[in-house]
Amino acid sequence: MAPSFWGREARVGGMGNGGGTPVVVKMENPNWSISEVEPDVDPGSPAGLAAGKAGRGKNARQITWVLLLKAHRAAGRLTGAASAALAVAAAARRRVAAGRTDSDAAPGESTALRTRFYLLIRAFLLLSVLLLAVEVAAYFQGWHLQMPELPAGFSAEDGLVAIDGLFAAAYAGWMRVRLQYLAPPLQFLTNSCVVLFMIQSVDRLVLCLGCLWIKLKGIKPVPLAADKDDVEAGAEDFPMVLVQMPMCNEREVYQQSIGAICNLDWPRSNFLVQVLDDSDDATTSALIKEEVEKWQREGVHIVYRHRVIRDGYKAGNLKSAMNCSYVKDYEYVVIFDADFQPQADFLKRAMPHFKGKDDVGLVQARWSFVNNDENLLTRLQNINLCFHFEVEQQVNGTFLNFFGFNGTAGVWRIKALEDSGGWMERTTVEDMDIAVRAHLKGWKFLYLNDVECQCELPESYEAYRKQQHRWHSGPMQLFRLCFVDIIKSKIGFWKKCNLIFLFFLLRKLILPFYSFTLFCVILPMTMFVPEAELPAWVVCYIPVTMSIMSILPAPKSFPFIVPYLLFENTMSVTKFNAMVSGLFQLGSAYEWVVTKKSGRSSEGDLVALVEKHSAPQRVGSAPNLDALAKEESLPKKDAKKKQKHNRIYRKELALSFLLLTAAARSVLSAQGVHFYFLLFQGISFLVMGLDLIGEQVE
Repeated sequence: MAPSFWGREARVGGMGNGGGTPVVVKMENPNWSISEVEPDVDPGSPAGLAAGKAGRGKNARQITWVLLLKAHRAAGRLTGAASAALAVAAAARRRVAAGRTDSDAAPGESTALRTRFYLLIRAFLLLSVLLLAVEVAAYFQGWHLQMPELPAGFSAEDGLVAIDGLFAAAYAGWMRVRLQYLAPPLQFLTNSCVVLFMIQSVDRLVLCLGCLWIKLKGIKPVPLAADKDDVEAGAEDFPMVLVQMPMCNEREVYQQSIGAICNLDWPRSNFLVQVLDDSDDATTSALIKEEVEKWQREGVHIVYRHRVIRDGYKAGNLKSAMNCSYVKDYEYVVIFDADFQPQADFLKRAMPHFKGKDDVGLVQARWSFVNNDENLLTRLQNINLCFHFEVEQQVNGTFLNFFGFNGTAGVWRIKALEDSGGWMERTTVEDMDIAVRAHLKGWKFLYLNDVECQCELPESYEAYRKQQHRWHSGPMQLFRLCFVDIIKSKIGFWKKCNLIFLFFLLRKLILPFYSFTLFCVILPMTMFVPEAELPAWVVCYIPVTMSIMSILPAPKSFPFIVPYLLFENTMSVTKFNAMVSGLFQLGSAYEWVVTKKSGRSSEGDLVALVEKHSAPQRVGSAPNLDALAKEESLPKKDAKKKQKHNRIYRKELALSFLLLTAAARSVLSAQGVHFYFLLFQGISFLVMGLDLIGEQVE
């Protein structure tokens, strides 16, 4: 009930001197709102005249109430922030108590390279801590780190020579070594990385300008058969299409994806679905086979193929399927990974782009994501992939007719696959491999930015980390293998330059190299060797500008621009390690780990589930109760082995302490921009090292 001062005495000026303005306070936990209520007073009455003369004053008790409400709201926000901080601290404590690290993430895997890399970072960290202790001690001794007031030819160590003591002599020697031997090569490395950074920034700027030109001019691929009535005129306008679905232990997503593909709006006599199952789990294989048999009873041309031995992983699976005798009856092949759910009109929108264009070998569609708002990790991935599809793929497809095949949601002309040598198992990026070989044979690619296919983003940091390792080690393997073929090919000189210098070197090698070296190695070192300088515009202004350009295709993600910048630098450790592994053919370069899926349904799946009662064809999105019962009856094997856990990632954790140590050192030399960058970047590494980003497993 409202306090007594909200009564009639406070609403009218009859019993009070002030006649305060009445207000209405609406309390809706946790929000509240206040609105003024105009007093119902006759302007000609004495009360109205008094109000006009005195003004609309505020009652002191009303103001007190409003201030109390504001204080309550501020306290609620502080309580929420404190609760979030306590939850993060509790999660970090659980990580440390559990003791699970990335060293036991893949049993049986050789960890020699990963251990050496971690030991190198840890040694660098210990050295930086030692140097920080020395610099702090020297600072409190009054030996200034920089002495601009000294005369020409007189250095700081010359002033320390006159001071007695072993520590002073050792510090003078350290400054001499730092000035004469460490600073010059470090400055050279710094300048080299800055040059590479600027080249990559120019490349990104050119891509953004190309995308802007495409938007302004309305450029996009236009099929020759633009008239829909002509496309649907006869069966001869529906070419024979083979749809392939490679999968491996995809229990979470197989049902909805098979249902979406079987519901493609295409004559059933003109397309065949191959479910290529490489699962080593008997339960999953039985469920997938059961789903295929259900769709066969519905009249869909669909077959189930299972390989016991996964030779060549995905490439070997696709290669084995293309060797079937009935493939010769088909002209095109569409590939969808297990978590991809195409719209029903996917083929009708993609296939017309082949008509009358005999030199087109590939039509690639864009990805969209059903879980891009699931957590911070998926939001940051969405920024990266939106830029990749909206800018990189669209610009390269429009102006060069070449881009890297994304491995799924694409239509290949089977003749182009055969002419390029078919699928090869020599790398972990079989999609990029076949695209490069097809490009060298003269085939053209088309990218359709307005044709989307829904899929999932990795929701856990572990899954995303393994995916990025494969995506960045494979291109370096491929570059080693196809460099000579590029040189000897008959394509034009500028296309060769684009492949070698832009496609491979700049975007696959130089980008992870300078990102890790410049921001995770050189920047901390310049704090301990201040004679080598890294300009503030390299640390702050250019990265922020590049981040703004990267986030433009996803404008709703602008609030995450700072986390995105820190996230990209943090992921440079994984990408750099993968790039080195692929370039020098180390053991981890050949790791193939299937990205874990969560099986989240899109809105389109929910609509299909409702429409299944009115459309007899759409029965696949409903749960298969028989299959679920069969799953319950099958024995549960390796349940403990497949249990999810959050882990501690040692490299990220060691680098976080290194950057935080460098941030503490930067305070002594009063480097503001460098301090804030190192501080927040160190916190970012700490969050990633403790696996506090992405899916949290209780």
